[in-house]
Amino acid sequence: MAEHESPQQEVKTILVVEDDADIGEILLSTFEEMPYNVIVVGDGSQALKIVTTIKPHLFLLDYYLPAMNGLQLYDQLHSIKGLEDIPTIIMSASLPENKIQQRKITYLKKPFELNDILEMVAKVLK
Repeated sequence: MAEHESPQQEVKTILVVEDDADIGEILLSTFEEMPYNVIVVGDGSQALKIVTTIKPHLFLLDYYLPAMNGLQLYDQLHSIKGLEDIPTIIMSASLPENKIQQRKITYLKKPFELNDILEMVAKVLK
């Protein structure tokens, strides 16, 4: 009797915007074993350029970025037609929590355990 094959799971794309290259690499390697396609860029302008050709399933944004912060980037990304409902996680050691809560954004306080981010991403993307 043949074994039942599970349906092919869709590979979900995560756009990580992190200006610290070391943290970007850690996140990239953390998600390596997961069914995610991870794209890491260093600033908001790169993120805005990427979303013209790729529609991610999740935005994972650092709050402190050059030129624009994570909330400004969030607002710009979510003003683009087709991206309004993309879930977002913002990471930072210090966040303006009232502004995060107004936008109903999930946030992760740095430093965090890698398991915490894996669990949070899995919960947001289910």
